[in-house]
Amino acid sequence: MAEEQLGVLKALDVAKTQLYHFTAIVIAGMGFFTDAYDLFCVSLVTKLLGRIYYFNPLSEKPGSLPPHVAAAVNGVALCGTLAGQLFFGWLGDKLGRKKVYGVTLIMMILCSVASGLSFGNKAKGVMTTLCFFRFWLGFGIGGDYPLSATIMSEYANKKTRGAFIAAVFAMQGIGILAGGFVGLAVSSIFDKKFPSPTYAVNRALSTPPQADYIWRIIVMFGALPAALTYYWRMKMPETARYTALVAKNIKQATQDMSKVLQVELEMEEREEDILKDPRLNYGLFSKEFLKRHGLPLLGCTSTWFLLDIAFYSQNLFQKDIFSAIGWIPKASTMNAIHEVFKIARAQTLIALCSTVPGYWFTVAFIDIMGRFAIQLMGFFMMTVFMFAIAFPYDHWIKPDNRIGFVVMYSLTFFFANFGPNATTFIVPAEIFPARLRSTCHGISAATGKAGAIVGAFGFLYAAQPQDKTKTDAGYPPGIGVKNSLIMLGVINFVGMLFTFLVPEPKGKSLEELSGETEAEK
Repeated sequence: MAEEQLGVLKALDVAKTQLYHFTAIVIAGMGFFTDAYDLFCVSLVTKLLGRIYYFNPLSEKPGSLPPHVAAAVNGVALCGTLAGQLFFGWLGDKLGRKKVYGVTLIMMILCSVASGLSFGNKAKGVMTTLCFFRFWLGFGIGGDYPLSATIMSEYANKKTRGAFIAAVFAMQGIGILAGGFVGLAVSSIFDKKFPSPTYAVNRALSTPPQADYIWRIIVMFGALPAALTYYWRMKMPETARYTALVAKNIKQATQDMSKVLQVELEMEEREEDILKDPRLNYGLFSKEFLKRHGLPLLGCTSTWFLLDIAFYSQNLFQKDIFSAIGWIPKASTMNAIHEVFKIARAQTLIALCSTVPGYWFTVAFIDIMGRFAIQLMGFFMMTVFMFAIAFPYDHWIKPDNRIGFVVMYSLTFFFANFGPNATTFIVPAEIFPARLRSTCHGISAATGKAGAIVGAFGFLYAAQPQDKTKTDAGYPPGIGVKNSLIMLGVINFVGMLFTFLVPEPKGKSLEELSGETEAEK
């Protein structure tokens, strides 16, 4: 228990939920809305890019991105995000949350627009441009993770802090949903204006030249929500915890929070003395940090890493589900625009049925159940459903059992979001000292993105059939989907074990959790 706490921080901890809390959720949440839209919208258009730029009139199947190009288009933003999380996480502790917050948003706006433009109209020029700007888009998105989480945790009161940070993260689900809706709207409009035959009827005309605008509009739309929130983001004052505990300007912190809370806060002289304990100025690579926060940091990084391997590799069996239930017919039976529509519809339905509800269940229950219980339950249920899909996999992919397959798949997603996908984002923003909070969140998030890269690409190759004749074009044989799913079930179980290293922050002040205002007796 912290022996002393600054008056201004105590006022924040006990403040009643009011308008400024919801304003902060919207401002930080719109960043996350944009992050999710930009990261996931590319999955809507990868098939279209293959049809446009890798069309072969002699092939019985529509053009598709070669494996190395598909990996680059899908993975380059994840690599950029990992780098951005580390860099901006560190910078957020050095320069302040607010200064860096504007930089990440400008990067996201500019790179969203630039991703939809291209140098030339040949495959090499278009893919190179797309990958280059999606890397820097990911870099900006990466900065939004530690900054949004840290700002929300430092603004919140201790009673509902978990729900507020979870609400910011839940905007990710709304961003994924928005991507689906934009894809549906744009493809519907173009289909009406430029009707075209299926690939089986006429290979050349199945992709009208105007289809090139579809992917550009979908990708560039991500700049809009980010641009709309820039003004409000710049109007937010620096968090009181950064101003008081890192910049050591208690007077400024008190003035800022007096305006925000709309109450008169007084600064006592003794508050200056609380910050002078030399034991509380240890660095990230010190023995003191290792002793106090080493195991919790290991818990945060390992659980986020393992969760993202499982979460991002769930796309492995998406195509089997969508094909089995008839949501996405064979590519040759559709034209290019219809294919975008069908993919967008499938993504929207999955988001509506499992992804979005999972996020908001976390918002509703996190301050009742606690972070630890939700994370443990989430990993356990993901393990159960992953094994339930894996062992009888051949049974699930039969047409008669497709409804059960969809239910299992949806429940795995639901418990990822009402579980570790949300809590791994929330806890690192609560348990570390203010001067290292953004850095430690960035390290945890970057480890998670490393897991995402392993999940999205390692398992893309691993899930290929063992029979060389049945693999996707350009891929070597793998261990098969069934064995890959068993491995993912084991990974979820290990994540459940590492959860025991993570402390429970429910109902405690940030200073109590980090031991930041401990005064020498």
